[in-house]
Amino acid sequence: MSDYILRLDDVHTDIGQYHILHGVSLNVPEGGVYVLLGRNGAGKTTTLRTIMGLWRARKGAIVFRHHDITTLHTSAIARLGIAYVPENMGIFGRLTVEENMRLASTTGRFDETRLKRIHALFPAIERFWDKPAWSLSGGQKQMLAISRAIIEPRQLILIDEPTKGLAPAIIRAMIDAFREIAADTTILLVEQNFLFARSLGSNVSVIDDGRIAHSGGMAELAADSALQTRLLSLSLDAHQ
Repeated sequence: MSDYILRLDDVHTDIGQYHILHGVSLNVPEGGVYVLLGRNGAGKTTTLRTIMGLWRARKGAIVFRHHDITTLHTSAIARLGIAYVPENMGIFGRLTVEENMRLASTTGRFDETRLKRIHALFPAIERFWDKPAWSLSGGQKQMLAISRAIIEPRQLILIDEPTKGLAPAIIRAMIDAFREIAADTTILLVEQNFLFARSLGSNVSVIDDGRIAHSGGMAELAADSALQTRLLSLSLDAHQ
C-alpha cells in the first residue's frame, strides 16, 4: 500500500440525477506521471473533481497516502499537499500574474528558490509578472495555472487537459516542464493529446462510461493499435 500515493476503491459519483462514476478503482504510484485517458464524457474530469472533494463520492473510498479523504472538504484536501489544475485553468483574469500567484500561496509570500525555478520553467511568468492575466495567451495562461499549483511544495497535482487548444511549440515546452515537475511531485494527468500523454506517462488507465476499462504500462498501450482502437476509438499511429 505504501507504494501508492493515491488509491480509489470502487468510487461512485452522482451529479444530480446522473450516475457518472460506476465504481472507479485506481492505484497511482508514487512519483512520475500517471495518465487517465478516455473518450469525451467518459468520466475523467468527474474523477479528478471527486478526488479533490468538489463533487462527493456516494460510495467507495479515496485514500491519499494514509489519509482517507473521501469525505473531506476541498480546503482540507489541499492542505494535505494536493493541487488541482482544472480544464478551465481557474485563474483570475482581472488580477495580475503576481496577484494570481500570491493567492495560490497559503501565506501570500514566495519562497524565492521556488519562484526562480518557476521562472526557469515558464519564463513568461516573470516577463508578464505585473500584467493582468486576461492579457496572456492561452499557453501563457496554462503556464500560470500550473505555476500556481507548484508555488508551494505539493505531493500530488491533478491536471485536467493542459494542452487543450495549445500550439505544438507550446506543447513541446510543456513536456519539458512536466518532466522536471514530475521529478519530485506525482502528477495525475487527464489528457486528450495522446502524443503528449505517451511522452510523459509511465502508467495509464483508460476510463469508459464511468468505469476503468484498462490499466497498465503506457508502453503496452502505445504498442497495441488494436487495444487503442477498442478503448479509445482512435489509434495513436494516427498522431505520428
